Amino acid sequence: MLRRPRPLAILAALILPFTVALSACGSKDDGEALQVAFIGPSDSLFARGLRLPAPAQQLRAATAEGLVALNAQGEVVPALAERWIVTEDGLSYIFRLRNSDWLDGRPIAAEEVRDQLKRTLRSLSGTSLGLDLAPVSEVRAMTGRVIEVRLSSPMPDFLQLLAQPELGVLHKGVGAGPMTLQRDGAVAQLALLPPEARGLPTREDWREGTRALAVRALPAEKAVAAFRNGQVDLVLDGRLADLPRADTGPLSRGTVRLDAAQGLMGLRVVRADGLLADPRRREALAMAIDRETLLAPFNVAGWTPSSRLVPSAVAGNAPERWAGLTIEQRRGEARRRIAGFANASVRVSLPAGPGSDLLFGQLAESWSQIGVTAVRARDGEPADLEFFDALARTGGRPWYLNQFACTVRRTLCSPEADELVRDAAAQSDPVARLTMLAEAEERVSAMENFIPLGAPVRWSLVRGDIDGFAENRWALHPLLPLALGPT
Repeated sequence: MLRRPRPLAILAALILPFTVALSACGSKDDGEALQVAFIGPSDSLFARGLRLPAPAQQLRAATAEGLVALNAQGEVVPALAERWIVTEDGLSYIFRLRNSDWLDGRPIAAEEVRDQLKRTLRSLSGTSLGLDLAPVSEVRAMTGRVIEVRLSSPMPDFLQLLAQPELGVLHKGVGAGPMTLQRDGAVAQLALLPPEARGLPTREDWREGTRALAVRALPAEKAVAAFRNGQVDLVLDGRLADLPRADTGPLSRGTVRLDAAQGLMGLRVVRADGLLADPRRREALAMAIDRETLLAPFNVAGWTPSSRLVPSAVAGNAPERWAGLTIEQRRGEARRRIAGFANASVRVSLPAGPGSDLLFGQLAESWSQIGVTAVRARDGEPADLEFFDALARTGGRPWYLNQFACTVRRTLCSPEADELVRDAAAQSDPVARLTMLAEAEERVSAMENFIPLGAPVRWSLVRGDIDGFAENRWALHPLLPLALGPT
């Protein structure tokens, strides 16, 4: 028996007017392109391949959609697939493709989409996303417009994974939209396709209320200055390292938007020798950090600190590590573990930026309390610990564990934990699956290969009259809703 997963409500969110007007100017007048800046190196916007930086991910999503996509709120909406059904056992997803063509006029057919998806899945082997997609057992074309994806075990977040930019489908190297791309130097000029080009009813007024986009990637300091000067309307993908730059002055009050993001932020152990050769001493560094006050210099309201590899909310509200100890008691135990090591110091690699300077100061103060000197590694210098943060692709335990799989990172990994995660992905019994994942988490945590700090920090700068932007737990802000304008 089949059931529908709410396709009608989300389909209505996508069937909206589109526009093709282009301009390289500001967005203060109707008909001008909305100016969007991602924070990142200028060449990061046009990166290719499957391991894409954030700007290139969103450009890929805007020009080469997959079966499904994400809207401004981070919810799954139709894309190449106009609707779908899911079997009661959660093991089969059946998608009906929309009746439309590739940009060269060739019809979009299930066989080609199937072949593209299978190639992408093979190419993702060995990556964390590939591990997330491991339960996919088969992709097949049922008819010319119907595709079935079969799973070895139920995945509540499977549609969320299918919406990732890496799963965008290409035909002869080009996607089917929903936007077309014209490169103008370092700027991506994006224009919306008309509705009939996407298998939707023709509308004479489809341009009304919509807008073109001019997208670029800029270093944080330049992006914030361009926003302050009115040269760009949005700045996206800001991170902790540059958060202090987001104070744009009293005239811009209310423009800083923070996502309550899910994911990981902390310090990875990259050299397990010297002080960090012993897992008990690695744990001592983690114990000494007062996470409740760690981001106090940033004035970030609502940030969620965590001492766990898998956050408590994801792990069934499991308690934080050392929950029964005060920070003073934790530091006392950490001092005892460090006491036998002479001249204890640790070199830390952090991204450049004023936020990293503040974070390093907080970490150095915490570790000084247990007799450890923190040294900031310069760019290119070897380090013992390096800053790591990543946005969660899904809301379940496997994503967090897959970040530390041996195929993803070979330093201090656990093959036994990887095997448990693989076995859990093939396990149909939900209780057994949770047990395996909990054991895998224990094994990875015991390696003490990561010092968790809390949720990743993501911020944006958004002018007050901009529609199509919304904070969401994935901290992803797709470009299509910005082009659609008010809904």
